[in-house]
Amino acid sequence: MDRQVFRAHSGAMETFESLVRAEFAPKNVYLNTASSGLLPARTVTALHRAVRMRAEGTPLGPLYEDVEVVRASFARLAGVPVERVATGASVAEYGGLIAASLPAGAEVLTAEGDFSSLVNPFHARGDLKVRAVPLERLAESVRPDTALVAVSAAQSADGRVADLPAVRAAALEHGARTYVDASQAAGWQPLEADRYDFLAAVGFKWLLGPHGVAFCVVPEDFGGLTPLLAGWVAGEIPWDSCYGPVEDLARSARRFDISPALFTYAGLRASLELVEELGVATIRAHDLALADRFRAGLAPLGHEPVPAPGSAIVSVPRLGERQPALSAAGIEVSNRAGNLRAAFHLYNTVEDVDRLLDALSA
Repeated sequence: MDRQVFRAHSGAMETFESLVRAEFAPKNVYLNTASSGLLPARTVTALHRAVRMRAEGTPLGPLYEDVEVVRASFARLAGVPVERVATGASVAEYGGLIAASLPAGAEVLTAEGDFSSLVNPFHARGDLKVRAVPLERLAESVRPDTALVAVSAAQSADGRVADLPAVRAAALEHGARTYVDASQAAGWQPLEADRYDFLAAVGFKWLLGPHGVAFCVVPEDFGGLTPLLAGWVAGEIPWDSCYGPVEDLARSARRFDISPALFTYAGLRASLELVEELGVATIRAHDLALADRFRAGLAPLGHEPVPAPGSAIVSVPRLGERQPALSAAGIEVSNRAGNLRAAFHLYNTVEDVDRLLDALSA
């Protein structure tokens, strides 16, 4: 498999591996990106620079510029115009806006056991009909009275990948809208956000940024959302919207922004530059090759993972209790619902996979 990445750096060609080595030097076997990703060296440098600006009293204009650079970078990864991307702090924030846009009694179809930040805002409304079905039956469960289908692109608990094309087709057939949480997919899976009404994702997992930023892609007509959380940054000219009601909201999805965590954007700008430099297709091939190696290595040990073909997340039933011992041995994984969850990303290696398999065989 050719995993070479071309990079304009003194006219040299760097391989995927050498570029990754320049950015990451984990002190342990880190297989927990589904919880949070590692920070690249360039991101750490950017964070230090931003902190120094605050400490020295330097004007913060460049940090606000980072917000727009990050927005544009995510728009490219999502495959949508930048005007459709809002930036905030959490997926739940945008779920709340989407939930608030639905009429009382509307049906929201979800997958059983999906992540709480996705589903809870619809339950919190109190007057919506939230129906949960097994993930594999999601598309066939859309019916004429379904107003919205909300699902994660990849399940947090076990890595199962939703059949999003089937969900989209069923939603179109019945006049329902679609809302995809791509937090466990953005960075290793193509997003194709234009195919769905709403798509949200956090920036601290596979996108390798600090905590504190989430994105939401909204329709060009805003999909009926009301900017309930709008403050001064949501104005068409933010610095003219600092006092009193915001009279002139941004003509773009920026009307759904909240006041930015500037340090986080400074770091995330550098992280997204790396993701774009490497390319999602290259990252995906690397991640899936490692995940498949782990799945294959489990069989001789007598373990069968949760079926999740095409996922960078592998979940092994009944092994979650081994997480503390693995952590003590320098191997970081998660315990989710009693399952051992390993998540493979660009800084992981074949040696990492084999070390985990060796530990599980003991």
